[in-house]
Amino acid sequence: MDKNILVLGGTGFVGTHVCEKLVQRGWTVTVPTRRLHRAQALQMLPGLTVLEMDVHDATALANAVRGHDAVVNLVAILHGNAAAFDRTHVVLPQKLAKACRASGVGRLVHVSALGVSDQRPGSSPSEYLRSKGRGEAALLHPADAAHRLDVRVLRPSVIFGAGDRFLNTFAALQAIFPVVPLACAHARFQPVWVEDVASAVVHLLEDAVPLQPDRPRIVEACGPQVYTLAELVRLAGRLSGVAHGRSRPIIPLPLWLGRLQAALMELSPGEPLMSRDNIASMQVDNVASGSVPGLEALGIQPAPLEPVARRYLAHS
Repeated sequence: MDKNILVLGGTGFVGTHVCEKLVQRGWTVTVPTRRLHRAQALQMLPGLTVLEMDVHDATALANAVRGHDAVVNLVAILHGNAAAFDRTHVVLPQKLAKACRASGVGRLVHVSALGVSDQRPGSSPSEYLRSKGRGEAALLHPADAAHRLDVRVLRPSVIFGAGDRFLNTFAALQAIFPVVPLACAHARFQPVWVEDVASAVVHLLEDAVPLQPDRPRIVEACGPQVYTLAELVRLAGRLSGVAHGRSRPIIPLPLWLGRLQAALMELSPGEPLMSRDNIASMQVDNVASGSVPGLEALGIQPAPLEPVARRYLAHS
């Protein structure tokens, strides 16, 4: 049966992969964006329509949701003040849920983040994680229980893949600097391939796994291996051929110095490489909790990082 899917954040790194998989299934996809030029690559996909609009405009959002069978929300920010995090991670999901209920949309797949707590969002160390938790809570535990929406939440670890701003950034920095001063060098991650994340979104739309009896489905999306941040930086340098494949020396920074480094980066124009809120987020290991299902529950065997990263970092 044909499905009409609205994808918020469809022009982003993960969103592009999600849209490609959806059109491959013959589904009709609509992608809202404030700037049409960001959707140039998507406009070539069959059955995909780009809609120029501001997703934060409640009226425009309600009109966009109407007529769709399901909605995917990938909109997120990594940097900003408390108001910006709240607007993006809490208020937007609330507006989206209201629009879905009003239009009778069957399902909302919400892409969140690993380490988020929908039960105790205030316990998280960073505003990023706290706002993500409040957004989940608004969707999973609405004040009006009579208007519950069929919500599926995907919590990915850090996402890698060709064109990512993660391993590619580490490789690019090592191509310029002789050493890498690194905050939170021992922070732990369980990186997941963007293709596996996109496949998980499609599975959740397809209802591959039935709902739990008393609450919407939450799935953690993690790769098969845990790395420290320092190990990931070395891996990026080695696979990209920096220093003849040896990577650059890493200088781990104490927490206070890492915070100072991040504060200075925040003063630079544009989006910073690191913020103090990022440092706070890394105080919590970004690895699977084991308390909710993983990708295997969706029939997805997560890909290991190194073989995939080798293919695209070798050309960086």
